[in-house]
Amino acid sequence: MAVPAQRFELTYAGAARGARLDVFLAESLADVSRSRAARLIRDGQVTLNGQAAAPSRRLRDGDIVRGELPGVAAELAGEPGALDRLLTTDGFVAVDKPAGMVMHPGAGALRGTLAHRLLAHFPELVAVGHPRRPGIVHRLDKDTSGVVMIARTPAVYAHLARAFEHREVQKRYLLIARGTPDPPRGRIDGPIGRHPTQRTRMAVARRGRPAETNYRVLDRAGDAALVEASPTTGRTHQIRVHMAAIGHPIRGDATYGGSVPAVRRVMLHAWTLRFRDNAGDRWLAAAPPPEDFQRTAAELGLTLPDTPASGLEAR
Repeated sequence: MAVPAQRFELTYAGAARGARLDVFLAESLADVSRSRAARLIRDGQVTLNGQAAAPSRRLRDGDIVRGELPGVAAELAGEPGALDRLLTTDGFVAVDKPAGMVMHPGAGALRGTLAHRLLAHFPELVAVGHPRRPGIVHRLDKDTSGVVMIARTPAVYAHLARAFEHREVQKRYLLIARGTPDPPRGRIDGPIGRHPTQRTRMAVARRGRPAETNYRVLDRAGDAALVEASPTTGRTHQIRVHMAAIGHPIRGDATYGGSVPAVRRVMLHAWTLRFRDNAGDRWLAAAPPPEDFQRTAAELGLTLPDTPASGLEAR
């Protein structure tokens, strides 16, 4: 039986400078840890007096906290469907996630996610990582296509999760921008946090979390550019926010100013991942851009680079 999303409204009654928002939330809601409370707040699922706020925000008497706990399926079961494998070993698998597919169950997506499909192909994942995100060690937005790494054992899961956290995984994305960045190669260094008034958006914010993205222009034509982006951090919507911040939003990104009538989704593709496994071997997982990305590039007169082959690079 599925658990629906649960809305809540809480009123803080305490001292003039009282508890932190995340602490208050964790103490007020059953089965919500402080870390989960902080994540809900950062993800825009919680407001304080109708506005976004940081988890560390101190509450005052009479403050009103509203939010929603995302619904989840009561039991995650495998669902049939194609899975484009780029690499497969006993310890991990790299897959090419199609645009439009949600990574794992959450509010509004209780079925048809990548997690459901993975379990159908790799039943052992039920015992790896989080029960709602079996084997998944990093995420892509729904509209972003490309490489996703999946751990098949607890040991590899711990290793890869640590590698992503410590920025030891080299990530390269391809994107189609509006206009051409100048200079054609550079680094965007801008902290990212929740937008102060629009809950579904992120923004470069003085009090945001540190975020860095390196970029280089691969090709240009008219009012468009093909850009390779390599984020060194992994903030929510990072590349999308950073490209918008320098005045060159990604085509198809209505949220951050890149809306184009002929483009139906964000033209952002997770192209390659370079990483070491827990035995020290170095691997490359690479996914060629999908048909819609190729078509958009061709229509704009942009030439895509060759995609390298996935495989073991060095022992």
